[in-house]
Amino acid sequence: MKVGFFQFAPKFGEIQHNLNAILKAIEEFSGDLLVFPELAFSGYQFVGKAEVEELAQDAGSSRVFQTIQEALHGRSLHVVLGFAERADGCLYNSAMLLGPRGPIGTYRKTHLFFEETFWFAPGNTGFQVWDIGVAKIGLMVCFDWFYPESARTLALKGADILCHPSNLVLPYCPDAMVTRCLENGVFAVTANRIGLEERGGKSPLRFIGMSEIVAPNGRILYRAQESDSQLYGCDIDVTQARKKRINPYNDLLKDRQPQWYKW
Repeated sequence: MKVGFFQFAPKFGEIQHNLNAILKAIEEFSGDLLVFPELAFSGYQFVGKAEVEELAQDAGSSRVFQTIQEALHGRSLHVVLGFAERADGCLYNSAMLLGPRGPIGTYRKTHLFFEETFWFAPGNTGFQVWDIGVAKIGLMVCFDWFYPESARTLALKGADILCHPSNLVLPYCPDAMVTRCLENGVFAVTANRIGLEERGGKSPLRFIGMSEIVAPNGRILYRAQESDSQLYGCDIDVTQARKKRINPYNDLLKDRQPQWYKW
């Protein structure tokens, strides 16, 4: 199958502008799975909760998602998009998996970073895996990478590919995802954003780019530059993520000893 990411710089608060960029990437991408950054429609650096409420989307009725669904109609493409979600009286930093037949599932970010804790409720979906036919897809969002349990849980639930919408400002994640893939035997597609946001007199946030696709053996199949917009895709062999045997005597997941992992 062919997987890819779209690395770009969303403009804060300009949902239509960002949606147009996303739709153009969907139109130009020829493949099976395309991952977009975290909070791809809204931008990231909120200065008040009212902004989040104004820019948040209802996953079930949003015009934005209806438009994307129309763009996927008749194609074999699945997409993962990060967005601010309004649901059940709460606001979440979420990611949605959509396919040609409609929405498949929504994941709400478990591990909130920095000022996200002011605006969003911690995710309540848990880590989920969805079967899209050609592969099993697990979702995590940005700072979830910092917690090994995120990727491990998805691997134990059968994920072949970790889809990782991000707005990374710390420099560590691109290299850390090599370890996450190696220790779990999975592919990962990290879709980060680029650019700078400096709003409301706050310290500027500079996003590091470096979106990447990593193989189960830890090999970086491709890593983007730090400051360039890019739509990229490559072919992968999903069966590599289903071979958990390291050598004739060791199986990556079966050899776990969870009875000793307690504290």
